[in-house]
Amino acid sequence: SRAPLGCGEIGDSNFKSSSSTYTYLLADTNTKEAVIIDPVLETVDRDLKLIKELGLNLTVAVNTHCHADHITSTGLMKQRVAGLKSAISKFSGATADIHLTEGDNIPFGRHSLTVKETPGHTDGCITLVTGDQTMAFTGDALLIRGCGRTDFQQGCAEKLYHSVHEKIFTLPDECLIYPAHDYLGQTVSTVGEERKFNPRLTKSMEEFVELMNNLNLPKPKKIDISVPANLVCGLHHV
Repeated sequence: SRAPLGCGEIGDSNFKSSSSTYTYLLADTNTKEAVIIDPVLETVDRDLKLIKELGLNLTVAVNTHCHADHITSTGLMKQRVAGLKSAISKFSGATADIHLTEGDNIPFGRHSLTVKETPGHTDGCITLVTGDQTMAFTGDALLIRGCGRTDFQQGCAEKLYHSVHEKIFTLPDECLIYPAHDYLGQTVSTVGEERKFNPRLTKSMEEFVELMNNLNLPKPKKIDISVPANLVCGLHHV
């Protein structure tokens, strides 16, 4: 489902059904420089095929956090794409070429993504915002009508509430929200919609913390494999 995303960019997002994961590809249509967000090990061939077909120069592969439900393809991509650099939050504890902090920029051609630290689901969660603030890639911090769980990997409901309200809900209403997952296959929302209709994050902080601390969700099926692998750029046992 490739479509122009504006500002001279090429955008692509694909749904990985087993983990309900989205991978995003952004590129400058003039320079052909590109970045990929949250690539998945099982779909590395698909992603690299598309990048080749579009004639893109992939410069950075960035993860929004250390995922618990799938293994990143970042390390494998680096072996197959000359000059590719990996990036993740410095607070993730994971190996990468670039350790990101608040306000850092990831350039691709005339465009860039700005890093906002949005911990709460994990300590190393970041949201990536385009320079014109028309798009935000929120990882697991903010989902469509939901949010990431806070009961493992340094999760903290209070931190997450502040992250979303202070770093994401302060973006323009029309800013498009692209999450790392959606278990119903929904693809995009807006800041304005989520600020008004998100059933969790429209609550008071006290109500939110109470809700998040009592979800009683099952342990992610792949956490024991995914987290150790993602701490070493997805190359554990690859």
